[in-house]
Parts: sequence; C-alpha cells; structure tokens
Amino acid sequence: MTIKFNSLKINTNKNFEIIDITSKINELINIDEGIISIFSKHSTSAIVVNENEAGLLDDLEFCLDNIVSDKFSYSHDRIDNNAMSHLKSFLLSSSECLPIKNAKLDLGTWQSVFFIELDGPRDNRTITLTMVGE
Repeated sequence: MTIKFNSLKINTNKNFEIIDITSKINELINIDEGIISIFSKHSTSAIVVNENEAGLLDDLEFCLDNIVSDKFSYSHDRIDNNAMSHLKSFLLSSSECLPIKNAKLDLGTWQSVFFIELDGPRDNRTITLTMVGE
C-alpha cells in the first residue's frame, strides 16, 4: 500500500463560484488504483460531485440562496459578516472520497468534481489530495 499527497491552489473571481476541478485532479493523481480524499481547507467553500450542466449549477446557487436567505440576521455576522457562506458550507461538504482506476478518477458518466466558492473572490484556496492505493 502506498500513500501519496498533493495539493491544488485555486483563485476565485466571484462571491459564489462553481469550478470544475476534475481534470486538474486527474493530472495530479500519482497512483494506479486506490482511493483519493479531496479536501478543501476552508470553511466557506465546498467539494462536491455532480453533473456539469449549466442549468443544474445555476439551480444549486438558487437553492442555496433560498435555503440560507439574506433576509435574516445571523449571529456569526458580528464576527466577520460571512455567516451565509459558512451556513451554505455546512449544507454541502468540505471533502469527497473517490475511487481511482487506471490513474484517473473513476467517476460516473456525467459526474465531475467541483470546488464551490461561497465567500469570494479569494486567492490561493488550498485543496489537499491524499491518495491511498497501489
């Protein structure tokens, strides 16, 4: 069994942004078979797997904005005025664990891996990759 590590830096341009990082992750995979943990080191971002279809991505933003509405006052805003970003992150996930086959992510036909920025724009968002396998 081998354990390998890598990381990915991402700069974002908007307050809410969905970035397909599938190909970047595939470039950094350095084992043939196993699993990979993809983890965002930021509590106002997320890592998710889903379909890369523009309407669906717009729908995600719409849903999150309606679940965590700006019509409310949030206690965390007294600290740094980004409670909505943290709350949206709670609803998503900071990581995904996925299979690797033939040195690539073993995803379904329509699946992609996304980094979701919830409090941008930001520079040097860090995603850690931990690979376990052969």
